[in-house]
Amino acid sequence: MTYETSVPFRAGREGYASFRIPAVVTTAPGTTAPGSVLAFCEGRVGSQEDFGDIDIVLKRSADGGRTWGPLQVVAKNGTDLAGNPAPVVLGTGRILLVHVRNAAAATEDAIRRGKVSAAAGRRVWVQHSDDAGLTWSAPREITAQVKKAHWRWYATTPGHAIQLTGGRIVVPANHSLPPTGTDNGTEGKYNGGHCLLSDDSGATWRIGYIDDNTNGYINVNETTAAELPDGRLYFNTRNDSPAPGNRADAHSRDGGRSLVKPFRPQASLTGPVVEGSVLQLRDPDVLLFSGPADPGFRALMTVRRSLDCGTTWEPAHTVDGLPAAYSDLVRLDEETVGLLYETGDFSAYETITFRRIPVAELVNTREGA
Repeated sequence: MTYETSVPFRAGREGYASFRIPAVVTTAPGTTAPGSVLAFCEGRVGSQEDFGDIDIVLKRSADGGRTWGPLQVVAKNGTDLAGNPAPVVLGTGRILLVHVRNAAAATEDAIRRGKVSAAAGRRVWVQHSDDAGLTWSAPREITAQVKKAHWRWYATTPGHAIQLTGGRIVVPANHSLPPTGTDNGTEGKYNGGHCLLSDDSGATWRIGYIDDNTNGYINVNETTAAELPDGRLYFNTRNDSPAPGNRADAHSRDGGRSLVKPFRPQASLTGPVVEGSVLQLRDPDVLLFSGPADPGFRALMTVRRSLDCGTTWEPAHTVDGLPAAYSDLVRLDEETVGLLYETGDFSAYETITFRRIPVAELVNTREGA
């Protein structure tokens, strides 16, 4: 089968050395440009590194991701960093963009070691658009509402955030704790997870669940979320500690305020240490996960499905065997899912590519059927 594929972002083009950390949403009916696909990512000016002069950029597609308009800078922090875009389209049509900012020279290593001041470290911001992403409000800082004073590293998602059926906005996030003993704070066991919650369309925010034990077994990192058909929230996370496999998951019955149980290993999602994305389909009810499937390398981008609310997983669509890293999933229409993902011939960070995948293929019980 031939799949429709396009490349909205290519490293070394349009004023940026690299593009990383994809997130994708579609605009809701009734907005100025209904049905547009909005592809967000970090535009890294000087290099591929996670620090430096970094902007959040956006491209829009009016034809379901087949072609893309010009690059638009959505969030710019001078020559410092604005990154980790977590967009969500509300029922009103408003688009919220939650993201983080820090000084250009503040590396993750330095932040985790406690060598960066609070002012230069990771801070949390939100802005919005009421015209399908054409223009954006000034950014507003919400750090005091969603980050505890002793947390060091901090990141939203990556990927899209979600609005629940009842209206609550949920933004998965992660943080790091200060070390104890002779540790320096960069150890994986100091990773922790939480989520941001808003019940008033993003006007005010608070912290939901917190999972930040230091047992060195499951230590939550980059996290993605979906609302299941029964109303529960499903969280799936990257795990950098030596549990079985490199993924873990958890459920919430109260809209993200708490977890039924702490995150536990999800060994049926084979893959390297990397971010992933989940998306709940309806009619039929199928939960999807995207991420590389090679157990040791960032390669072999694959969409997997779960027919039991995330308990077990099986392959649904293999993109190819090329290098691949971060990704995000979006429902385009009744017949199509979109996959925005990092990939390239020789490196996973050469492009951010978009693929249209038929829903019928993803919900069949056998891969390729």
